Amino acid sequence: MTPVELSRAVLCAVRRAVDDGELSVAVPDRAVVTPPGPGGRGDYATGIALQLARPAGQTPLRVAEVLRPYLMGAEGVRGVEITGPGFLNLSLDGPAVADLVRRIRAEGPRYGHGDGLAGEVFEVRVPYEVRAEVLADVLARMVGAQGGRVDVSHDGGHGGHGGERGRAVLRPAPAPEDPAPLGLDAARWALIHPGPHDRPRITADHLVQREGNPLFRVRYAHARTRAVCRNAADLGFAAEPGPLDAADLVGLLADHPRVLGTAVAVAVAPSNRPVKPSSGARVVPDVGAPSRLARHLVGVADATLVLLPAVLPRGAEKPSAAHRARLALAEAAGAVLAGGLSLLGIDAPDHL
Repeated sequence: MTPVELSRAVLCAVRRAVDDGELSVAVPDRAVVTPPGPGGRGDYATGIALQLARPAGQTPLRVAEVLRPYLMGAEGVRGVEITGPGFLNLSLDGPAVADLVRRIRAEGPRYGHGDGLAGEVFEVRVPYEVRAEVLADVLARMVGAQGGRVDVSHDGGHGGHGGERGRAVLRPAPAPEDPAPLGLDAARWALIHPGPHDRPRITADHLVQREGNPLFRVRYAHARTRAVCRNAADLGFAAEPGPLDAADLVGLLADHPRVLGTAVAVAVAPSNRPVKPSSGARVVPDVGAPSRLARHLVGVADATLVLLPAVLPRGAEKPSAAHRARLALAEAAGAVLAGGLSLLGIDAPDHL
């Protein structure tokens, strides 16, 4: 079950509670579902109860208590806990996690690609500046992964988004100096990882092979997933998706298609409702999407590095179903890291 599917399940629970007279609210258009924050539990969490409390005339905790039994009946949901002021923490069935891992392993680095922007053409105008050129290139890759196309042209005017559908002016904070001495991969990362309005650091820190370097962690995590797959083959056991306790990593992998889908933004006021490109709303490439993808990959890498020490059996220990499930999850994580780095235009070596 993906975050999008789980979001629909949350809205269905709200609708059923309204129909049964348990809540008196307008059913919202969307429910935000994310990996649990500090103090959270399970695979995902939603603050829908906090969102509905005021219009329902109830406390968030009471709204959460009303929604809990409806969510417990949702397909793929194993458990629902209430934490804090009214957050609903959702645990998924083992088969749902296994299905996600199977899907990622089947699709490989193209997991999260789609055709939601098929036929859409966006124009991005950029100044003659290296960072703007690189961000435009990544935007084009991300939009292309959703079936659309970005046409890049050069603009000598002032910044801001353009006023017509499909057009944007991309003028990020410029690089303070030429990043070329860092080499292609580190230079691109230095320009992409900060938010577009943050000035990038062009320093040798991006070349350091240590955990303090986010680019190193992402590439190292990918290389380690490839290494454990080779080591497992040497030990004579193969991956087999199954239930496991790795909620942080599973949540991040499930969220990957949504992150890739942020390549465009819908400029609609005053609502934040999701609008399809074909609806006539002003839809433009989202200049913050490349940095969000980079930060997402750092999160995937960090969660993967936590998993990897438990993938292979130790000493005389025999490979178990848990080892096979962890190996399958590691393979899936490696595919997401490789695919994400490719969209950033950065190499994902098998050996590092």
